[in-house]
Amino acid sequence: MKKQSLMKLKLFLSGLEERLKENYILFKDINFICTSGLKKFKGKGVPEAEGISLNFNGVTKVYKIDQIIDEIANIAEQYDEMVIHYKERGTTIVIEADQKNVKIKYEDEQIKEPTEGIKTTHIGNRDYLIKVGPANALLKEIGVLSKEGKVKNDMIRKYNQIDHFVELIEDLLKELEDLEEITILDCGCGKSYLSFVLNYYLTEVLKKKCHFIGLDYSETVIESSRKMAQNLGYRNMSFHKEDIKNYIPDRDIHLVISLHACDTATDMALALGVRVNARAIVSVPCCQKEILSQYEYGPLQPILKHGILKARMADVLTDGLRALLLEAKGYKVSIVEYISPLETPKNLLLRAEKVSYGNRQAMEQYNELKKALNVKPTFEKLIY
Repeated sequence: MKKQSLMKLKLFLSGLEERLKENYILFKDINFICTSGLKKFKGKGVPEAEGISLNFNGVTKVYKIDQIIDEIANIAEQYDEMVIHYKERGTTIVIEADQKNVKIKYEDEQIKEPTEGIKTTHIGNRDYLIKVGPANALLKEIGVLSKEGKVKNDMIRKYNQIDHFVELIEDLLKELEDLEEITILDCGCGKSYLSFVLNYYLTEVLKKKCHFIGLDYSETVIESSRKMAQNLGYRNMSFHKEDIKNYIPDRDIHLVISLHACDTATDMALALGVRVNARAIVSVPCCQKEILSQYEYGPLQPILKHGILKARMADVLTDGLRALLLEAKGYKVSIVEYISPLETPKNLLLRAEKVSYGNRQAMEQYNELKKALNVKPTFEKLIY
């Protein structure tokens, strides 16, 4: 390659090196094709624990991040042309260098049309945030799509739910964009559908750095989540077999989420969010049993003598007291319908955003209600 083109290529590669250092956790691979006369030679680098493993001309060697770009530049000197594809999650950078010129372009995977032949079932006119096509690798890994790229009939409801969850907290995620990196803690993560979907959306749609921590008491689901993260190349995730109430994070937590954590497991997630001073907490509660066995309220006894009404009232009281105590701790709280009540009566989503150090009036109201109902919520016990 002529000296002038080589100098320009090295300039572009130096910029690529800085990007690689900054975004290494998002790095997928770097591929290049060298041309000499009519012959072409391929090289590929992939992330490894020790750095980047580069294979070229049948030889594989591991380089450190600050060495790999220099090595590619050294290889370019020996050939007439080089085309480089540097891939991060959601973005591809293409550098084309020949004897006359060097060009660079950026390709955003989000704006690519779905691959030809992809089919999906008709699931209404919903404008999905996690779209079939760009998000196919993710949707296949979590079981929403078949190998052929079709939404599975028995996963349509799940697909709608996880996408609607993102929609409901989209504005909240954007309010965290002042952070250099958003750390999200998924309590009772199970198969971690929400974490994987949010990881995709933050990284590949919003182009925001993020880190995910998943907690669950089941070793089986933790291992399953680790395997899916490995398959997807999501290296900004960690999963731990851990009791939520005993967990002590080793980094700042900005958002705590929990989906259908049963009974007081929801309280554990909310309390953890308060203890770590999370900027936001999002929870879809489930199976509110604790208050049902405790509460009494004389004036309503003629109504509460009906078991089903007492149970439904217990659900309302449980989530209402949770919301009020969160307000007392300085959070602005909203409760919205998550999914249709036709699918499940456990269909509320609780959003809490930290806005102050505390709210004395809300604390007084909480204590008055607690006394009137004769209840001792676990949530309160776990905060202190």
